[in-house]
Amino acid sequence: MKKIPYKIYLDEKEIPKQWYNLRADMTQDHSPMLHPGTLKPVTVTDLEPIFCKELALQELNNTDRFIDIPGPIYDFYKMYRPSPLIRAYFLERELQTPAKIFYKFEGNNTSGSHKLNSAIAQAYYAKEQGIKMLTTETGAGQWGTALSMACGFFGLDLTVYMVKISAQQKPYRKAIMETYGAKVIASPSDTTQIGRRMLSDNPDSGGSLGTAISEAVEVAAGTPDTRYVLGSVLNMVLLHQSIIGLETKTALEKYDIYPDIVIGCAGGGSNFGGLISAYMHDKLHGKQAPYFIAVEPVSCPTLTRGKFCYDFCDTGKVTPLAKMYTLGSSFIPSGNHAGGLRYHGMSPILSQLYHDGYIDEARSVEQTGVFAAAKLFARVEGLLPAPESSHAIRAAIDEALKCKETGEEKTIVFGLSGTGYFDMGAYIMYNSGSMTDNLPSDEELGKGFSGIPVL
Repeated sequence: MKKIPYKIYLDEKEIPKQWYNLRADMTQDHSPMLHPGTLKPVTVTDLEPIFCKELALQELNNTDRFIDIPGPIYDFYKMYRPSPLIRAYFLERELQTPAKIFYKFEGNNTSGSHKLNSAIAQAYYAKEQGIKMLTTETGAGQWGTALSMACGFFGLDLTVYMVKISAQQKPYRKAIMETYGAKVIASPSDTTQIGRRMLSDNPDSGGSLGTAISEAVEVAAGTPDTRYVLGSVLNMVLLHQSIIGLETKTALEKYDIYPDIVIGCAGGGSNFGGLISAYMHDKLHGKQAPYFIAVEPVSCPTLTRGKFCYDFCDTGKVTPLAKMYTLGSSFIPSGNHAGGLRYHGMSPILSQLYHDGYIDEARSVEQTGVFAAAKLFARVEGLLPAPESSHAIRAAIDEALKCKETGEEKTIVFGLSGTGYFDMGAYIMYNSGSMTDNLPSDEELGKGFSGIPVL
């Protein structure tokens, strides 16, 4: 076997020229999104008042396996892609494990995360359609940062509704978004009807992604030449993020490596779905495939304790209903520091794959254990990981330690979806010993489940 370098770089010419559409290879039932008023399957016409037309077409596309990446998007990708695949030699040595550990690092851009892969695509399609302004929500701030970069590049106005607890925890994220020209509003806010209603019900609410989505959609629907865009969950977002998995597989094939385990953090599903895409293609075609592990926080256990059913994608119940694993659109998770994983639902694609057994395992982990893994990783590998990404690190370390016990030389790949340089408040809490774990009770989950519509 060739000696594996610390970083496996692809050539610029090896950036994939097409995105991979997982849905085209999913033979199981494609449960359509439902119109919130009629409960009938949504059409492109239904989605056009909210989404750009091309994005609506991508959202409902079940047939085209590969979709060409437009030239301007491809050229933008060249600024920070291909992203490196890194062999975690130092982590392996620290753990004294026979496992080979690799991580796909997506933080090599100002947003510090994978989110830019979809943000630039969505901004491009809006610009092509003649849209003047976009609205969106953001939890941890990575998506809001990425979209502000993309809108700044294409000269689009942007309004970001940032989950209030995250806005309080991460003021510098707000500063970066504003530097790129975005308007940032803490959610719930008094700028929308839905926000005012939420504040009336709970004046001290720290907010949720579901609430921020409702506010952003309300503004988009009521403002001329404006559309709403989303950074996770949706089919079109997983399509754009497939570039992560495609690059990963190409890089490992240079060294004749096929992973045994692929691990990613899962909130809405964009990072995990993108990472597993190329290997899930193999599994859907009955070929050899890795063991897939999706990792989420115990405080927002969508896959591990949620229900697989139709539910609203937002707290205000103005969006279409999607069949997904959900904790109920009214569920408000605790203010843990993995803001990008505080969403009540999961990608319909990943939900279906997990329900049908194609995703092997969903695992929930506690916040303090996540930060212990993050601190160890930072010390030995030299990169400060985002709290979200650190969920994958936690699971990767645990799997590597199992290999130490059994002597198995498994190859583990995980997604380092972003950096943690804007999460220092969380690291301060962990280092001071004041960080706690929040496990929702069955009663608390029951309140969210009670709001799930009965169809």
